Amino acid sequence: MVEMLKRLRLSPVKANMCENHKEKLRLFCAEDQRMICWVCRESKEHKTHSASPIEEAAEDHKVKLQEWLSLLKKEDKYFQESKIKEEEQYQTMRNKLRTEKKKLESEIEKLRQLLKENEQTLHRRLKEMEKKITMVENANITKLSYQITSLNAVITEIGKKCEAPAWELLKDIRSTLSRSYVMFILCSCSCHCSLIQRSCMCYYRCNNVKIQSPEVVKSFKVMVTLDPDTAHRWLRLSEGRRRMRWTDTAQPLPDTPKRFTYYPCVQGSEGFTSGRHYWEVQPLQEGGAWNVGVAAESVDRKGGITWSPEGGVWAVQGWGGKYVAFTSPVIPLFPREKPLKLGVYLDYEGGRLSLYNADSMELLYSFLQAPFTERLFPIFHLWVGAELRLV
Repeated sequence: MVEMLKRLRLSPVKANMCENHKEKLRLFCAEDQRMICWVCRESKEHKTHSASPIEEAAEDHKVKLQEWLSLLKKEDKYFQESKIKEEEQYQTMRNKLRTEKKKLESEIEKLRQLLKENEQTLHRRLKEMEKKITMVENANITKLSYQITSLNAVITEIGKKCEAPAWELLKDIRSTLSRSYVMFILCSCSCHCSLIQRSCMCYYRCNNVKIQSPEVVKSFKVMVTLDPDTAHRWLRLSEGRRRMRWTDTAQPLPDTPKRFTYYPCVQGSEGFTSGRHYWEVQPLQEGGAWNVGVAAESVDRKGGITWSPEGGVWAVQGWGGKYVAFTSPVIPLFPREKPLKLGVYLDYEGGRLSLYNADSMELLYSFLQAPFTERLFPIFHLWVGAELRLV
């Protein structure tokens, strides 16, 4: 380019003249790729080289340059198109990433809101449970204090009778013995039938409830499967519909009339309007909270469920190694050993729902004289981290 500029600066005559021989440049040397004069052509340096007139050589090189120009233009077009495609692909990727980011932020916000609501619900429930336990405790302590006072009065009376002369001892002896017997029966029954231990043997005996043996209860075992049309979108069911777990990813499920949309619940596919039925449930995760029992067909699926027989639900809850029965008020349960499997026994005509430690068949709690008037479905309520399996 410098040489070309230098030549352009020369006068037209000098630009077309050979610098060595001062002759006009008329030929083009193909080997050296430069213009020469006739004297140069005959010189030893170019004599054996192929040379042609400048006009002819210019036409040949023009054709070659046009061929290269066409190829380079094609390459330039290819790279331009490739650049546009790359830019479009990266823009598409950025748009997808932006969409996924918004979706993730939305799901996180929903999960945060749900966790906040669950936290508030749990705190409120714990406060209610604490209040009810305190009420039950105060009632039982007051009752026991009254019984102790009454018992001490009878003991004092009997002690005085024993120290009195024969004629005074035998005076009104029937009344004294009757009060002693009644006090013994009342104290024995109250010790076994307190509000904390309603499921004890004494309670069944006092209320004339027929006790079923474990063999009889298990003889009514039925196959329970889960109804996916009722499952909350935070619950994931197995293909066999015998296993359920909490998931932190909401599923895109249609909002049908049967589906639970407030509490993360799922119902069994089979409903019962008569007969006796037994099924077993196994918690699979430590620390997760769950509710297990039965619910009436008319239970609220879109709003807050009232977890009590008055709300059409008969169930118990397990959470952190603690267990409660959903009654009014809530009753804490104290099993002898941690139940690894739960047995659920429904006697529709008998108005009874009982829950057992399925391995030892220890009775955890029984809902008695329940007003079953509509179809009942097994119900399962899972909190964060919980996983249950029907066995």
